[in-house]
Amino acid sequence: MLEIPQELKSVFPYKTQTHRLPSGMRLAYVDEGQGEVILALHGNPTWSFYYRHVIAQLKSQYRVIALDNLGMGLSDRPESYEDLTLEQHITNVFDLVHQLGIKRCTLIGHDWGGAISTGVATLAAQHQLEISKIILMNTAAFADPNIPWQIALCRVPMLGNLMVRGFNLFAWPATSMAVANPLGRVVKRGLLFPYQNYRARIGVHAFVRDIPMEPGHPTRQVLDAIERAIPGLSAPFLFIWGGRDFCFTRHFLDRWLKLQPAAELVFLKDAGHYVLEDAPETVTTAIQNFLARSPHEVRAISPVQ
Repeated sequence: MLEIPQELKSVFPYKTQTHRLPSGMRLAYVDEGQGEVILALHGNPTWSFYYRHVIAQLKSQYRVIALDNLGMGLSDRPESYEDLTLEQHITNVFDLVHQLGIKRCTLIGHDWGGAISTGVATLAAQHQLEISKIILMNTAAFADPNIPWQIALCRVPMLGNLMVRGFNLFAWPATSMAVANPLGRVVKRGLLFPYQNYRARIGVHAFVRDIPMEPGHPTRQVLDAIERAIPGLSAPFLFIWGGRDFCFTRHFLDRWLKLQPAAELVFLKDAGHYVLEDAPETVTTAIQNFLARSPHEVRAISPVQ
């Protein structure tokens, strides 16, 4: 497992723990604070480092668990892409939750973490897990033909592998394309730290490959099932959305609001895809306020259009 350099510990001073999956691979996660559990799931190409502001803000009142998906962050890298599908990531979350004895939690998801979170929520009852609330940021949990050409190019066989794993032309460009405001040197290094070489970037490429653009894609059925189940989820939703996202545009947010019309919405028109990097105080305050309200109070608030 990678050792976080001292420079990064100045902004990410959290101890990483590990959970061994049935496959023998290790999941890395941060577990800070006590109280109601907040489970934070990242997307591509970030890791638990992305949630450092959430951990810092909430750990005095809540138990915040930020997971590194398999193949990402400080978690192990499998040899096969077959271990890095949406369905497997969801299974891995349940495996960790069971090991930690968690019976109830709030889910926070960004990017692919939103699809994983809603996948967990739709299957939670089968796993004796109660979902209190769901907080999603710039994400999708449904198939959609609207994909930026830059990402579509990374899905081309062979070429995509060379771009994403060989030349790091996914994680590295994201540090400028996914934000509205330039990142500081240490933060940029922190986001890129786990993805230093070809082997380390298998998870980044796997997430790109797993975008189910084709009807026969293996993940398409999984994602379609999640989408069908979303309207029936009873947990209150909060969407926090960066309006300057080149990938998850307002089009995706509008689809979400049709699936969960009673959800709360915090729309930040000047923030990008990495909304937590562009507006950390606004986002963490919105999360804290949402968590503090009862489900009845949440439902009484109309979304901002």
